[in-house]
Amino acid sequence: MGRAGAVEGLAPIGGNPRETVRANTRRPKYAPLMNAMPPAPSGRIPDDRYAARLAACREALVERDFAALLVGVGPDLRYLSGFVGEPMERLTLLVVPREGPVSFVVPRLEARKAGTTPLVRAGAAAVVPFEETEDAAQLVADLLAVPEIAAGHAAWERLAISNRLWAMHLLQLQAIVPGRRCEPASEVMCELRQVKDADEAELLGLAARAADRALEAIMSGRLVGRTEADVSREIRRRLIDEGHDVADFAIVGSGPNGASPHHDAGDRVIQAGEPVVLDIGGTRAGYASDTTRTIWVTGEAGIEPDPEFRRVYGVVREAHEKATAAVAPGVPAERIDSVAREVITAAGYGELFTHRVGHGIGLEVHEDPYMVSGNATPLAPGMAFSVEPGVYVPDRWGVRLENIVMCTRDGREALNRTSLELRIVAG
Repeated sequence: MGRAGAVEGLAPIGGNPRETVRANTRRPKYAPLMNAMPPAPSGRIPDDRYAARLAACREALVERDFAALLVGVGPDLRYLSGFVGEPMERLTLLVVPREGPVSFVVPRLEARKAGTTPLVRAGAAAVVPFEETEDAAQLVADLLAVPEIAAGHAAWERLAISNRLWAMHLLQLQAIVPGRRCEPASEVMCELRQVKDADEAELLGLAARAADRALEAIMSGRLVGRTEADVSREIRRRLIDEGHDVADFAIVGSGPNGASPHHDAGDRVIQAGEPVVLDIGGTRAGYASDTTRTIWVTGEAGIEPDPEFRRVYGVVREAHEKATAAVAPGVPAERIDSVAREVITAAGYGELFTHRVGHGIGLEVHEDPYMVSGNATPLAPGMAFSVEPGVYVPDRWGVRLENIVMCTRDGREALNRTSLELRIVAG
C-alpha cells in the first residue's frame, strides 16, 4: 500500500488527487510502441529510450491539441529526460512544444547536471540556463512566443502543466502568459507512463524481489519486545542494504494498530499472541517497490492465532488470489477491485475493506492505473499495479496482503514472490 505524496496524473492542478477517479475507457495507444522495444542488458533505461518517449509525447500533444507541455521536477521529468532533482524556488522546466526545439530551462548552477541527462546527450533537447537575477518565467514565456507555438490556432492556447509543478511557479507563468489555458499534463503523460516497457518491467521486478528479501529477513527475526518504530528502522536499513536508493515507508502495525492501514510505526511494543502488518517499499534505480504481509507472532509461549483471525486471513487471501487471477489484457481496472470486494463482502466483512484494491506503480509508488470502482481503463500488457485487499477490525487487528502484479500478453505475473500462506513466527 505505502503512502504516496502528490499523486501524479489524477487531479487538476489545485485539486485533491485522492478524491478524483480517472474513468478512462480508451485502450492505451502507445502500448505497442513501448512494448516493441527490446530490453537493455544492463538493468537500466537506455539513452535512446528517452528520445522515443519524447517522440511519443509530442505525438500526444498534437493529438490532444496542446500548444506545449511544461514539465517541472518530478516523475514526468525523470521519465522524459532522465533528470533527477528536488523541486525548489528556482524554476526547472522542460519546455516541449508540439513543433520546434525542445528547451530544458534550468538555473545556471544546474546547467552542467542537466547537460548530462540522456535526453540532452542525445541532442533531443537543449539546455537553456538562466542567471540568479533573471526572470525564469519570462524566459519560458519567450520560448512559448515563437511562431511555431504561438500560431494563433485557438486550440494552441492550451498548455499541459506537470501536476508536480509548484504553485508559485505556475502562478508566475499564468501571470506572464495571459490567455493561455493551463491544464494537467496527465492528459498527455498518463497513457505513456502507465504502460511499462521491458526495461521498466525488469527494474520493477528487481525492486520487488529486493523488498521481498528485506521482508523475509524481518519476518525471520526477533519481533516480540521491540517497538514498532525500532522494527520500522530495521526495515528501512534492510531495503537500502538490498539495493534500494530510498526507503520510502516501513509500516509496522502491531495488534490493534494493524486496523489502521496507514499506521505510523510508534512506541507500541510488539506482544506475543498478536498479528503484525508489515507494509514496506522504496525505490531502486528510480522504480518503486511496495509489498505487504500480515504475520502472527506466537512468542515463547506459542500463542496460536484465534479462529476469527484465521478466518479473516483466509478471506483476504482468497480475495487476493481471485483478484490476481482476474488480471488479463482488456479487463477493466475496476473489475480487479470488484472481484476482491465480492469475496470480502460475501464473507461479511465488506464494510471493513476501506480502500481500493490497488494502485499503479512505476517511477511513483502511486500512479495510474488505479484499481478502483469507476475506472474502466482496460488493462494492457505492461501495466503494473498492486493487488492489496484488506480487512480492518477496529481496536483489534487488521489483515492485508499485497503483491505487485504486471499484466502480460498471456495474463499476469506477480513480481513479489514471498508466500501468501499465514506466517506464524515465534518472533
